[in-house]
Amino acid sequence: MDTINYPARLPLAQESTPLQYLKHCSEQSDGPRIWVKRDDLTGSVLSGNKVRKLSFSLAEALAQGCDTVITCGGVQSNHCRATAIACAQLGLRCHLILRGEESGVADGNVLLGQLAGASISYYPAKVYFSQLEQLFADWQHHYAEQGGKAFAIPTGASDGIGIWGYIQCAEELASDFAAHQIEPGHILCASGSGGTQAGLTVGAELFNLNALVHGVNVCDDAAWFNRKVADDIAEWLSHYPQASAYQGPPQVSTIDGYVGPGYAKATSAVYATIQSAARLDGLILDPVYTGKAFMGMLAERNQGRFNDSEDIVFIHTGGVFGLYPYKEQLFDDK
Repeated sequence: MDTINYPARLPLAQESTPLQYLKHCSEQSDGPRIWVKRDDLTGSVLSGNKVRKLSFSLAEALAQGCDTVITCGGVQSNHCRATAIACAQLGLRCHLILRGEESGVADGNVLLGQLAGASISYYPAKVYFSQLEQLFADWQHHYAEQGGKAFAIPTGASDGIGIWGYIQCAEELASDFAAHQIEPGHILCASGSGGTQAGLTVGAELFNLNALVHGVNVCDDAAWFNRKVADDIAEWLSHYPQASAYQGPPQVSTIDGYVGPGYAKATSAVYATIQSAARLDGLILDPVYTGKAFMGMLAERNQGRFNDSEDIVFIHTGGVFGLYPYKEQLFDDK
């Protein structure tokens, strides 16, 4: 497909991010060359994969006449930080529903969310997971009683609206591959809520990338993400008539086995991967998303999984501010 009719979006992201060859990481072992799509450069504090998705989600919020945005995530959610900053730019109120406990001194993404003026409510994990839908409804009712109108964005903006962000990114990748004269057979990304993986999976088909998209899950398991990606794509198909040309992906691929102890819990191997990427190619990863996914990609590459291709591409989804709360573990040599 040469062109596609996108829905309304806002100019929040610095798009056409560079595709860079990681020479030194590639030379550490045999296997296809490693390229990285630098979506950590979609902005400064408003950076990473979240802003691509928010460009569409927040356009929808404004189209519906909303003055407030409510979203959710873990305490160090990149998505919540990006939403708070984007809302500040747009003059919207922002309310964050965070899973976890409030710490004495804000750090990382929480610090930036507070700085941008977001209202923050903290909930224990048990309450968050069992009552999230009701929490959204309660806060929407709260703002309605004040005469406002609140727009709800799910975790990571991963839904039928948000996946447009990575359909659009796939269109960029088609241009990137042509410019570098490469034909990667595999595209990999960290998958925490499924929206980036879903958008790339659709986009790879729409723009004839001839590459299999793999999400490396950083929580839950492959079965959960395969269902979530399929659900997001189904929602996208139901909402947008311009999606009718899409015939469905050849397959949804999630690479499991690198979650470690759980979401936002990294092993020493993840920290070693982060240090290595920084020292070899100046690539800064984080322990929650990109560090785990990059480690998984390297392990699968070393096992020969991608040997049918001369090149593979890693989507750097950002998250540098989530690195700071883990500084003690990063340099703990015990």
